Amino acid sequence: MNLVLFTHPAFLGLRSQGHFARLLADAYRARGHTVSMRQPDGWLHGRWPHRSSAKWAGYVDQYLRFPRQMRAAMQQDPVDTLYVFCDQALGPWVPVAAHRPHVVHCHDLLALQSALGEIPENPTSFTGKVYQRYIQQGFRQARHFISISQKTRADLHHFGGVRPRTSEVVYNGLNHPYQRLDASAASHVLQRAGLQVPTGGYLMHVGAGQWYKNTPGVVALYAAYVQAQVDEGLDPLPLWMLSPSPKPAVQEALARVPAAGHVQFLPPLNPDALQAAYSLAHVLLFPSLAEGFGWPIVEAMACGCPVITTGEAPMNEVGGGAAVYLSRLQHGANLADWAQTGAQAMLQLLRSPQDVRRQRAEAGMAWARRFGADEAIDRYLDIYSRVLVSEAAARPAWANANGLA
Repeated sequence: MNLVLFTHPAFLGLRSQGHFARLLADAYRARGHTVSMRQPDGWLHGRWPHRSSAKWAGYVDQYLRFPRQMRAAMQQDPVDTLYVFCDQALGPWVPVAAHRPHVVHCHDLLALQSALGEIPENPTSFTGKVYQRYIQQGFRQARHFISISQKTRADLHHFGGVRPRTSEVVYNGLNHPYQRLDASAASHVLQRAGLQVPTGGYLMHVGAGQWYKNTPGVVALYAAYVQAQVDEGLDPLPLWMLSPSPKPAVQEALARVPAAGHVQFLPPLNPDALQAAYSLAHVLLFPSLAEGFGWPIVEAMACGCPVITTGEAPMNEVGGGAAVYLSRLQHGANLADWAQTGAQAMLQLLRSPQDVRRQRAEAGMAWARRFGADEAIDRYLDIYSRVLVSEAAARPAWANANGLA
């Protein structure tokens, strides 16, 4: 196949989206396909030194200059080229390629839901609402979608208002071959990364600090766990937070952690160190308010680490029957009550007999094998092929209309 992948401009600094696009491109080339990656060059953005003016210059690069560049490049592409939009947030570009075979990868609709007032925890400004409508109006013109979870697919249809010919779900494949390391090997990897493993072990949270990661809730849950341990005369485990420096709401939660507890904020770890951290952690705390997918859930399970997460989609899609689930922290609910309930669930998990913990770890590792990178790539390519076949019947009409016959 001849594939053209559209992705976000580098100047936006969207590392996960950039990684996803590169992963696709490398995998497709390895399977013998012809792949081109196209994105705005940031010509105007780079000529504005001030952040506010650079932002608007970036919009010009993305939404005025780049569509013209797209049209010019498409005139040179073979008629059977498939145009792949690596994120539905690239919606404003979709109309340019809507008359050609195309697929849109959809990650989550959280920003659109917020703009529609559906998520009170994340209010959106007027300009943000206009921007999300602009994105939505673009991707609604697409005919073929691939979503990363059933939840994302449902949101795409409900909130996105799409009426597609193709709308399938392909779960993300792990972007690293995560597996459980023995304690000695894992400790050695972490020591090389500059981390000293606590003698009794630790609890763990992985997040990037976004509103939906529920970071204050993680700290509040930990505080309730520490207090329960103290009340019984037991030493609590420390908490490793792979998360940005705490914001005010998180700092308030940290102030309520009893003195016996210890919360350590750590920078992002490379995949090898992260694998080692999962392998030694007693539990991954991941009670998100929402997710598009929830990478840490399956990463931790692949390393034999028990997971406590939220019992709503897509977290329970990704965790299956191997995770422990908490109710979602609802907007305006009593944080202390929610944290107490979560702490009791965590204590029950931590105090499970060794054979029960071993069975849970084995179940998690078996479940995680469903999320293989090669399997995801194979599914994508299968869908792409079917899209090209389905579009072939309509090709004469749009090819003649656009001078491509």
